[in-house]
Amino acid sequence: MWRGREAYRLSNGLVQLITLTGGGHIAEFHFMERGGAPKLNPLWIPPWKTIEPYRYQEKVHGVRYGPIFEGKLLSGIAGHNLCLDYFGSPSPEEAKQGLSTHGEAPSLRWRKINQSVGDDRVTLGLSVRLPVAGLTFQRQITLRQDQPVAYFRETIYNDRKCDHFFHWVQHITLGPPFILSAKSRVFLPGTKGITFPFGYNEGKSLLATGRSFHWPNAPTRSGSSINLENVLIGRGLGFVASVLIDPRRDWGYVCALNAKHRLLIGYCFRREDFPWVAVWEENRAISAVPWKKRTETRGLEFGTTPIPSTRRDSLRRGNLYDTETFACVPARGRKTIEYLGFLAQAPAAVRRISDVRYSGKEILISGDARKIVARIPVSHSLWVCQHPGDEPHG
Repeated sequence: MWRGREAYRLSNGLVQLITLTGGGHIAEFHFMERGGAPKLNPLWIPPWKTIEPYRYQEKVHGVRYGPIFEGKLLSGIAGHNLCLDYFGSPSPEEAKQGLSTHGEAPSLRWRKINQSVGDDRVTLGLSVRLPVAGLTFQRQITLRQDQPVAYFRETIYNDRKCDHFFHWVQHITLGPPFILSAKSRVFLPGTKGITFPFGYNEGKSLLATGRSFHWPNAPTRSGSSINLENVLIGRGLGFVASVLIDPRRDWGYVCALNAKHRLLIGYCFRREDFPWVAVWEENRAISAVPWKKRTETRGLEFGTTPIPSTRRDSLRRGNLYDTETFACVPARGRKTIEYLGFLAQAPAAVRRISDVRYSGKEILISGDARKIVARIPVSHSLWVCQHPGDEPHG
């Protein structure tokens, strides 16, 4: 049990990961006491008490978490949240049918399908069926001995006899005490970007609406420019911005550094799979429940889709910057994607990350002047470099 929630705990003695069965959220990923690294959990834990989201009932829980279109998700959210099969809000008609923000996956109960504990690794497999979308999702998480790395292998099965177009986004949300103003920064190999076309909740947007920019400098409502690598920029404000990962790269990444604790968290993924990052910040802006102006977060949401919105808006928008904004799984087919998350202790002098590279055998982290400041070994045998692609499943 994790804070009254059903969960699975994976550990290799060096790092620990906790994943919830309610919504599949990853609530913790952090170093353990061994080795002297900081035990700080970078992932966001909401300031409100959460419940299993599949138990949410609007008549009972709406007053605590808000109406179903977002309250169902918020009732159980934590840390690393999967958005599937859409990224953003349901339409009013979909909400009346019981759908909530970011699709069915983060609000349903996930079930264990396998587990394996060996001399050098531990693996957990979870699965959830999305009855409205007609999809089945499986996630396998592996920790390898002496590596501060979580290996993710995710497969989507199309249970229907027609092609399915959808959104697939890893909604990584970081929170205090890892996220601290003037002590924490985020980094990604971004190029073109666009600020959120719909403003921000309650009109409290830090950024101008629907404006193009080049990462990391984005236009504000006041007419100035602000560096989005910095966090918790404007108290009482928030923003959403969407950024295209450099098309010249085979591998993309997102990472965040807390200089005070010398702690780095990051994710590596194939740019072909996840070309977009939505950058989100909530800095005590939203007054509605359950937020109540008490939340400080920075989201780094990498996936197939740039802008969280209704499915209708996303389809009308189409491609952005000559890049697709959706994924497709063929009729009765399946699609598999692999990526990894990692932790590292940065040298004391490091204040900026200039690059993260995956070589097949290690993750190379560079600081100023592209000097390598950390090397993390990875297991090629657990990481399939070839793209698995789309395959039939019956």
